[in-house]
Amino acid sequence: MSNRLIIGISGASGVIYGIRMLEALAQDRAIETHLVMSPSARATIAQETDWKVSDVERLASVVYKPGDVGASIASGSFETMGMIVAPCSIKTLSSIANSYDADLMTRAADVQLKEGRPVLLLVRETPLHIGHLRLMVQAAENGAVIMPPAPAFYGNPKTVDDLVNGTVGRALARVGVKNALYFEWLGMSKEKPISDE
Repeated sequence: MSNRLIIGISGASGVIYGIRMLEALAQDRAIETHLVMSPSARATIAQETDWKVSDVERLASVVYKPGDVGASIASGSFETMGMIVAPCSIKTLSSIANSYDADLMTRAADVQLKEGRPVLLLVRETPLHIGHLRLMVQAAENGAVIMPPAPAFYGNPKTVDDLVNGTVGRALARVGVKNALYFEWLGMSKEKPISDE
């Protein structure tokens, strides 16, 4: 199995998910990360975080320009363990669902799907209208895993970082990357009685 993982960061709110993923993988060094960011992602990074785009790019093993449709990750012959788009905007979801390979991010996702590799889409939008839901179904029918960053509370998170880490950890685990970022459910605690109320 390849140790290459493609990370896409779109311009949706929640760019910290993609950044945290890159941070975690940069510490591990066992996974070679291939990053592609949309132009809107660059603007959202500046709006939502204290990160500089150049510092985010330094976390990745390889960085691609969004218009570089001739890049290695645009071909199925370039073996990877899959792709995670974190966060995934509705625009990116729409392109992936419709195989509209207008840029490298959507081309890379389409290639992963045609090769039967996992593609996780952390769709970041709420509320959702029927058009959004239809796009999610269409992408899922094409083989994508729809994984909105919905936080789990059974691990008793204390901070926003805990919530972000939990989502990132689950996404990485879904593509086969073992990590300690999320709380593994081991069953209901016997120390806390369950109320009938």
